[in-house]
Parts: sequence; C-alpha cells; structure tokens
Amino acid sequence: MIWSAFKVSLLVVSVATIITSVLGLALAFVLARREFRGRELLDAVLTMPLVLPPTVTGYYLIVLLGRRGLLGAPLYAWTGWTITFTWQAAALAATVVALPLMIKAARAAIESVEPKYELASFTLGKGELETFLRVTLPLARRGVVAGIVLSAARALGEFGATLMLAGNIPGKTQTMPLAIYEAVISGEDRRAQTLAVALTLVSVAAVYLTNKLSRAKSAQAA
Repeated sequence: MIWSAFKVSLLVVSVATIITSVLGLALAFVLARREFRGRELLDAVLTMPLVLPPTVTGYYLIVLLGRRGLLGAPLYAWTGWTITFTWQAAALAATVVALPLMIKAARAAIESVEPKYELASFTLGKGELETFLRVTLPLARRGVVAGIVLSAARALGEFGATLMLAGNIPGKTQTMPLAIYEAVISGEDRRAQTLAVALTLVSVAAVYLTNKLSRAKSAQAA
C-alpha cells in the first residue's frame, strides 16, 4: 500500500512539476516584463490557490472540469472520458495549487535581473526568446530552481483539492497524503507514521535547498 501511494505520488509530482515549471516560468516572465491592463488582476487570480482552502480550489475544479462541469460536460460528450477520479485529475490539482509558488519565485528572480543586460542582447540583434534563454534565465536560475523545488514539495503535499477532484482510490489516485489520511482513520498507526516521516523529510530537504539557493543568490548579488 505504501509503495503504491509512493508510485502514484511520484507520477503526479513529476507531471505537475513539469507543467508548473514551464507554465509558471512563462507567466512569471509576462508579469515581470510586460505592462498591460489587468496585470494585477491576473496576478491576483493566479495567486488565489495560495489563500483559498484547498477544498474550495477542488470545488472550483469540479465545477469547471467535472462530468457536468463547464468544460468537463462537452469533453465527456465528445470523448466519453472525464478527468475526475483519475491520476490526471490528481496531477491537475497538484499543478493548480503549486503554480502560484513557482510564479512568485520566478517572477522575483526575473525582476532581480537588470534590464540593461537584456537591452545589450537586443542591441546585438538577439531576439526576445534567445535573450530570455541565454541572458535572463541564467541570471535568474537560482530563484527559478528554488521555485521549482518549492512547487514540487507543495505538489507532493497536496491533499484537499486532490481528494475533491481525484478521490482516494488506492493504486490509482491515492497519493501519500491521502494514504496518511486513510491510515489514520483506519487505525493503521505504523503506516501513517512511515508516510508522515517520509513526507516530513522531503519537506525539510526542500526548505533547506530553497534557503541555500536564496542565500547563494543574496551573496552573489552583494
């Protein structure tokens, strides 16, 4: 049971981290380097999963993507498939709740890069994408990596939104936090302790690595 939950968590976190990293980096760049009407509103909307209870986030995901949801209903009508109660739903829930952490960290890292370096690249005839990949991203890499680590840790620990959208199906959608919940309510203290210690160690390692990267970034800036 523990190994099964670990495998599901590994799959969910891997997919969520890839999506969060790519999408979060793109959104962070837009928020950091673009001036447009509604930017602060977009930032507020993207930040909402940080302040909303996870169950509320899960409820909104059901309203949007459930079998009778705004997007889920036409998807089911066209394909006969619904995302609810699948591992993809668990990955989506983890992505949604972890995305704001990636955006916040990456945006701060990008904003810390002096625009003069990007302007110098533009004057040399480099395009915006090449400038971002070869100038901005390398200079902001420590903050970006910190964001990836934090968002991955948050995805690993996701519980409420996952339970709402994906359920708690052993071997299919049951992640490690959900396995802890089931172990506690069923009186399996040993299994709950093992899973809790494992998640705690991962969280401590993530925080340590993030702090180390932040200190290295501060020292480099000084």
